[in-house]
Amino acid sequence: MRPVTSSPVPSRLLSHRAYRRLLIAATGSKLGTAVSSLAIPLVAVLALRASPGQVGLLATLSTASFVLIGLPAGAWIDRMSKRPVMVAADLARCLLLASIPLAWTLQVLTIFQLYAVVLAVGSCTVFFDVASLSFLPHVVGRDHLSAANSQLVAVDAAVQTGGRGVGGFLIALVSAPWAVVVDSASYLWSASFLVRAHQPEPQPTRGSRRENSLRREIADGLAFVFTHRTLRPIALSGSLVNLALQICQTLLPVEFVRLGLGASVIGLFFAVGGLGSLLGSLAARPLVARFGAGRVLWLAGLAVAPAGVLVALAGRGPALWLAAAAWLLTTFKTGVDNVIKVSFRQSVTPVHLLGRMNGTMRFLLTGALSAGAALAGLLGGLISVRAGLWCGAGVLAVVWVPIWFSPLRTTRDLPG
Repeated sequence: MRPVTSSPVPSRLLSHRAYRRLLIAATGSKLGTAVSSLAIPLVAVLALRASPGQVGLLATLSTASFVLIGLPAGAWIDRMSKRPVMVAADLARCLLLASIPLAWTLQVLTIFQLYAVVLAVGSCTVFFDVASLSFLPHVVGRDHLSAANSQLVAVDAAVQTGGRGVGGFLIALVSAPWAVVVDSASYLWSASFLVRAHQPEPQPTRGSRRENSLRREIADGLAFVFTHRTLRPIALSGSLVNLALQICQTLLPVEFVRLGLGASVIGLFFAVGGLGSLLGSLAARPLVARFGAGRVLWLAGLAVAPAGVLVALAGRGPALWLAAAAWLLTTFKTGVDNVIKVSFRQSVTPVHLLGRMNGTMRFLLTGALSAGAALAGLLGGLISVRAGLWCGAGVLAVVWVPIWFSPLRTTRDLPG
C-alpha cells in the first residue's frame, strides 16, 4: 500500500510555483462557474420560460455525468498523468459554454441545447475534478494537505461570494446568455495556468486493457471507500448534505422569481452562501485545533438542522433576511466540511487508488446532487416549490447522524 508521500514544499505554500499556478487557475475558473451557476438556470427561466420541471432536469443533467461515467473515470485517471487531463477538460468546457451566447445571438437557442451543453460540460468536469483532487497530493504532499485544501476552499467560497453577486448584476445588465461568456473565458484562463503548473507525478498505473480489468479496478475503488472506517461515513454524510443543498438551490431561484425578486437580489442571496463557505473554510483549522476534527463535523451538522426550516420559509421582507442568515449558517458548515473531509480523504488513500477513491466519492456526492435536482423538479412540478424546500429542510436535519455513529466522532487530529 503506497501512501501519499510528502514532497519538498516550502513552509509558505504560495511560494511553491506549481501550487500557486494551480490556485490561480482555480480562482479564475471558479469565478466563471459561480456566474454561470446562476446564469444558466436563469437563461432557462427568464429567456426560455422553462418550467420548474425543466429547470430541475437541467440541474440533473449538469451533474448526471458523475453518475454515468464517474466510476470508470476514476479508474482511467489512475492510469493517466493528471495535469494534461485537466487542461483538455478546461479547453473543452470553454468551447461548449461559448455556444450558448452564440446560439442566443443567432436566435436559435433552445432548452434542448442547454440540456446538451450542461451534460457535456458535466462530463468534462468529471475528469477535471477527479484529476485535480488526485493531483493536489503530488503537488503539496500529505504534510500540507489541510493547509492547501483550506486555501482552495477559501478561494472557491470567495469567488462564490463575489461571483454570484456579480453574476446577478451582470445578468441584469447584459442578459443571462451573455453572462455565460464569463464562465467560458474563465476556463481558458485556467488552462493557460495549468499548462505551466509543472510538477513531477508518479508513473501512472498501467493496468490490463481487457474489459474485466477496468471492472476490477472500479470494484477495488468502491470496496476501498465502502469498507474504510473513515471514508464510508464521509461519503454518506456528504451525500445527504449535497442532496439537501441541491433541492434548495434548484428551487430557490424559481421561488424567488415567483415572488417577484430580481436577478440582482437572487445573486446577492446566493453570494451570502459563498460568504458562509468562505468563513467556514477559514474557521475549519482553528475549530479543529480547539474542539477536534470529529466533534466539529457532527456539531456543525447538528447546528444546521433548524436552518433548513428558515430556508423553506423564504419569502419577501423579514422572511428573506432570516432565510439568508440560515443559508449563511448552512454554507458555513459546508466550508468546514470541505476542508476536513477532503483532507481526510486524500490523506488515508494510497497513491495508486487516489483516482478511484475520488471517482467513487464524486460518483456518490454528485449522484446525490443529481438526485436532489430530480427530486426538486418532481416535487416542484407535481406538488409545489415550497413542498420541495421542506423536503430539503428534512434531509438537512439528519446530515450529522453518519458522523455520530462512526469512529470519526472521536477523531481529533486533522491531517497536515
